[in-house]
Amino acid sequence: MSAAPLPPVLLVGCGKMGGALLSGWLERGLSRAVVVEPHTASTAAFAGRVLVAPEAEDIPYDFAPAAVVLATKPQQAEAALPTYARYAQGGAVVVSIMAGKTISAMEGLLGGAAVVRAMPNTPAAIGQGFTVACAGRRVSADQKALADRLLSATGEVAWVDAESLIDPVTAISGGGPAYVFLLAELLEKAALEQGLPPDLARRMARATVSGSGALLSRSEEDVAVLRKNVTSPKGTTEQALAVLMAKDAWPRLVSEAIDAATKRSRELAG
Repeated sequence: MSAAPLPPVLLVGCGKMGGALLSGWLERGLSRAVVVEPHTASTAAFAGRVLVAPEAEDIPYDFAPAAVVLATKPQQAEAALPTYARYAQGGAVVVSIMAGKTISAMEGLLGGAAVVRAMPNTPAAIGQGFTVACAGRRVSADQKALADRLLSATGEVAWVDAESLIDPVTAISGGGPAYVFLLAELLEKAALEQGLPPDLARRMARATVSGSGALLSRSEEDVAVLRKNVTSPKGTTEQALAVLMAKDAWPRLVSEAIDAATKRSRELAG
């Protein structure tokens, strides 16, 4: 039996992540949506399927969303959020994917709303995202279930009870794709340094990273076991890992990088 259509949603902001969410909702039978987005290029792909309101005042007066999804820049939150308080006070759950805005801060700006704070990542664009979410104290079981349906339209969703965990989530999952892309970038550069032609270096680096990720996602083995399976005793991979895993090399740098990103997330949440 097919799932029931998604109820009406108000999406504020239709950038890369907002657009990825909207695409997933439409695929799942979104009943009605209004998108607040002043840049017409961002909503061109959805022409005829959703109503676009350039500004909040352009939202139809009788529109009653079950959820308001905030996918706008956090710098705009203080000025923009009070505009949407009437929907929250009318029973809509507010789902925020804005970095650095706490649940309590959004509750204050929205006049005591039911707020879910979520941190997705960019593989959401192809339906392979990972989102971690935290529900505020005013969120009901039904509202949390709706938020889960909305967020899972772009991939896997996990929930945490402690909002403080969103900061390391931001550092690891939110920023994680950049670290993976850096690995592909460095592999390509190293291949060029070893004399491989540019086209081969590029294709090989990308395929190695994406293929390894696909293998990881399908395997039930511990990630350390998968690594060891590639590492023959006294072989070439063992030599490379001896450099990468030296005391002052990759393990330390990764820990320091995640710690720095986590601290910055806490600073932004202020």
